[in-house]
Amino acid sequence: MKYMLIMRATDEAFAKMGDIDFDEMLATVGRFNQEMIRAGVLVAAEGLDDANDGVVVDYSSEVPVVTDGPYGETKELFGGFYILNVASKEEAVEWAKRTPISGPGFKTEIRRVTEIDEFPQDNEWIRQERAWRESTGQL
Repeated sequence: MKYMLIMRATDEAFAKMGDIDFDEMLATVGRFNQEMIRAGVLVAAEGLDDANDGVVVDYSSEVPVVTDGPYGETKELFGGFYILNVASKEEAVEWAKRTPISGPGFKTEIRRVTEIDEFPQDNEWIRQERAWRESTGQL
């Protein structure tokens, strides 16, 4: 089963990260990533750019409204993610507990990634997506 570990932090926690030596942070996270690679569970991992450089598309009105970052009224920002292929949610939780970027203001949300096989296979859109995934080596 695949699980997404969504790395979240408050503005204050993100600000504290600015006090950490960047090379030291890369080494710390790199060691953690290597553990997951050696264990054969890491599928993907990405960090996200500063929220100030992002945009939000809000669909509350008939015409979507695009707003430049930073996001309004956000207590926690999504800073990056891991996708792990593990046997259970409990195993995903154990990996999340070991993440080196932790402390007050940091959280990891864990969500299972649904597989294409869980959708109705006789649906034309699912068949098209399956064909695309097969043609790109994703299946």
